[in-house]
Amino acid sequence: MTADTLHFPVPTALGSLDSYIQATHRFPLLSAAEEVELGRRLRDNGDVEAARKLVLSHLRLVVAVARGYLGYGLPHADLIQEGSLGLMKAVKRFDPDRGVRLVSFAIHWIKAEIHEFIIKNWRLVKVATTKAQRKLFFNLRSLKKDLGSMSQTDVETVAHTLKVQQADVREMETRLYSHDIALDARSDDEDESFAPIAYLAAPGAEPTQQLERQAHDRLLDEGLKGALAMLDPRSRHIVESRWLNEENPATLHDLAAIYSISAERVRQIEVKAMQKMRVALAG
Repeated sequence: MTADTLHFPVPTALGSLDSYIQATHRFPLLSAAEEVELGRRLRDNGDVEAARKLVLSHLRLVVAVARGYLGYGLPHADLIQEGSLGLMKAVKRFDPDRGVRLVSFAIHWIKAEIHEFIIKNWRLVKVATTKAQRKLFFNLRSLKKDLGSMSQTDVETVAHTLKVQQADVREMETRLYSHDIALDARSDDEDESFAPIAYLAAPGAEPTQQLERQAHDRLLDEGLKGALAMLDPRSRHIVESRWLNEENPATLHDLAAIYSISAERVRQIEVKAMQKMRVALAG
């Protein structure tokens, strides 16, 4: 039997997931020769019908792989859909002359798409972003089925097995078994004070408040510079030394020694300078 004589029924609308799964088993498996023939037609001529037959004959593989990821709490249908995308990518990149069956090549693409889907949807906040974290995520879940709460010895064993740091194992364990918490209280929650938004938000952290505060600080800074510029050098130095030097403010006696005047005279100059500045800032 050649690839042309294979009977591939046209998929029709199916009423349930079970019906779809049953339908995937009705598509005939391909022999190695048929697979090579279809692969060459797709590669050399862009034959869409050849691609369709390659995909349909491997849908049962997608279903089988997806079934292995049901423990993540995501719908089986969604896992199958993502796995099917991986299968189509594998078919597009399949080289029939490498001597490797499509099933061996496709399974890696199917798993990759399912992994990506799980990482994006298993938590509202991503639990793994780098390639190393993703590998640890899936392997750690598998290893922890027999471990329960991990002891230091368990952590060392897992870290050695997966060739990662112990700190990475601890962090991923925390991410795996933490839970998403709503930031806002539910609409029917009478006591909203325990919602995270009530104690996580810093006072004055609202964007408009921050912008107003920045504008106020900018105007105050510009006004202060203008008011200081109106003073004579001695008065400006006294004010700056007394009030704008936060680390080591000068005393009246310190400034009296600098200018060879009494501390009382320094105080009088300071008072007069501050009055001028208040008038300037008020205007």
